[in-house]
Amino acid sequence: MNSFKNIAMKKLLSLLILPVLMISSLSGQEKPRERLEAYKIAFFTKKLELTSQEASRFWPIYNEFQEKKNQIQLEKMRINRDFNQNGLNMTDKEMTDAGDKFIALEMQSSSLALEYHKKFKEILPPVKVLKLYQAENQYRIQLLQELKQNGPVRNNIRKGLGAGQDEI
Repeated sequence: MNSFKNIAMKKLLSLLILPVLMISSLSGQEKPRERLEAYKIAFFTKKLELTSQEASRFWPIYNEFQEKKNQIQLEKMRINRDFNQNGLNMTDKEMTDAGDKFIALEMQSSSLALEYHKKFKEILPPVKVLKLYQAENQYRIQLLQELKQNGPVRNNIRKGLGAGQDEI
């Protein structure tokens, strides 16, 4: 009976949190990045079935992980952009250095994933850690599909972005 109550409470909590976050994401006062973040929080909270206690511990660590991961990705993009713009004028040494830096960033990304996998295991049960990895892929796929279909998420996220801007 207790487990039934726990499941019912979790579902009720996620049903209450999701609309609140979605409504806040619809308000015209927020910036596109904030709307995207609210959508992401609602999506992950529902998929992982996070309790309020888990969520309070999970989100700061997850956000820290994402920030570090994004910094690595930005550096990799810079290397690619530099090569695309200057590749014909780069020396072999400059290309070798860029390739070495790119692989070092890949290794850094793997080390970061391992470090945060350990942290996630400290705050979430194993099933939710695995659900996290699934949710990341599902979120990316769903977001791309909704952007392609010009669905409500696209309208909410992209509203207010100038032409040619890409925050996503």
